Amino acid sequence: PRAGGVITVRFVLLALLPLIAIFLQSTFFASYSIKGVVPDLVLVFIIFYALLNGAEKGARYGLICGLLEDLYIGQFIGMNALSKAATAYIIGRLQHRVFTENVAVGVISVIVGSMINALMLLVLAWAYFAAFNIGPGFFINVLYQIIYNVLLTTPIYIWFYQSSRRGLLKE
Repeated sequence: PRAGGVITVRFVLLALLPLIAIFLQSTFFASYSIKGVVPDLVLVFIIFYALLNGAEKGARYGLICGLLEDLYIGQFIGMNALSKAATAYIIGRLQHRVFTENVAVGVISVIVGSMINALMLLVLAWAYFAAFNIGPGFFINVLYQIIYNVLLTTPIYIWFYQSSRRGLLKE
């Protein structure tokens, strides 16, 4: 994050993105929820970061962003951190196997990443709660969140990709 002792714009932007995402999720998108479900913008940013920067960097970014989200929510500290880190690692493994300049890759990555994250949260909930019962509402909420995430994917991915290649997010 430091170049010659100075914090880079890239570092500041990567730190601000999850904070802005959490703010938007809890304010703007809460007003435009689909059956009470809001998009997971933090997850979308993590997926794009992992897809463009690889598994290890993605997992670290996912862990940090998920922890920020956990601290904001205030319950079950670590669940989002672990699920988002694992999701980012899995998606990041695709970095050299797909054409990241294709927006469809971003869309498919968000669909797959949203399903992986939901599965990871489900596994962590089962591990944490001995008597955890899952109902059909969980799967419906996951479906709505995937739809909402995908609706926002194209403009965000175009910006994220271009910024990562020749803009503020370029290493």
